[in-house]
Amino acid sequence: MAALSLVALVSLVSTVFTKQLDVHPPQQQHRHWAPICSGNPTNRIRGCDKYGCGQFGADRDSGKGKHVGVDVICADGATVYAPFSGQLSGPVRFFHNGNAIDDGVQIRGSGYCVKLVCIHPTRYQGQIRRGQPLGRMLPMQKVFPGIISHIHVENCDHSDPTHLLTPDVPPFPQQDRRWATICSGNPTNEIRGCDKYGCGYFGAPRRNGKGRHIGVDVICSDGATVYAPFSGQLSGPIKFFHNGNAIDDGVQITGEGFCVKLLCIHPIRYNGRISKGQVLGRMLPMQRVFPGITSHIHVENCDRSDPTSNLERGKGERV
Repeated sequence: MAALSLVALVSLVSTVFTKQLDVHPPQQQHRHWAPICSGNPTNRIRGCDKYGCGQFGADRDSGKGKHVGVDVICADGATVYAPFSGQLSGPVRFFHNGNAIDDGVQIRGSGYCVKLVCIHPTRYQGQIRRGQPLGRMLPMQKVFPGIISHIHVENCDHSDPTHLLTPDVPPFPQQDRRWATICSGNPTNEIRGCDKYGCGYFGAPRRNGKGRHIGVDVICSDGATVYAPFSGQLSGPIKFFHNGNAIDDGVQITGEGFCVKLLCIHPIRYNGRISKGQVLGRMLPMQRVFPGITSHIHVENCDRSDPTSNLERGKGERV
């Protein structure tokens, strides 16, 4: 009897301890989540675009509501991974209208519970391990053209998941984060100076001082070959002038934690994947529209931040 009582006691302690692990993960467990989307190893969060901003607590519904999740940048069609190990459940419908991105899944385990929305999971039930492929990013550009494509990441208790998205290990030092040369004939991504039409640096005055330049103008001769600055997903076309002139064309690239619009170029295609340094298209005839200007590609980050440092890091890099 004593032996049986001892076995029962050990079994009870083991059960209680296991339950405690579910609620309070041990210190040696991962304190941060794994990268969620291929091409975004740091779980970079969407900035702001014409549809809104991606950080937790951002305004929604014209200021009447708040964003109860975080938007992690992810190119349409990219592979999505499990941020931690746990139990899947779903599907999770966010829009409830059956549009092209109205899908998602919930993961519960390792002391966490999160909903990943705008993705199509490989399955809605069963166990999944941290870092295991979970599914693919759905075509957000079809529903919201020009948005920074992203996974909506929402804790089940509506708390802020931002601190959990910082990876345990930063990107490998040998990983090349510099942008490649964008235009043939300009291997250092030299930025346009000033001419009679204005200046090419970020923040330069526009509209007689009433506005500011929210991009950078990389010098590029009319007809020159244009290259992808980084690997990613294409979307477009992007119209800047909206008047059908000879340079009113462009494309957006999202990937590797970046999202950029390249304007005044004609891309070889508007959709699909492209690799860093791969031929993207050609420079359009800017002299025909603005005679005497320094012909250039308008380079604009999707969140309207300054891309100058990314272009400088591309100096000397050969295509």
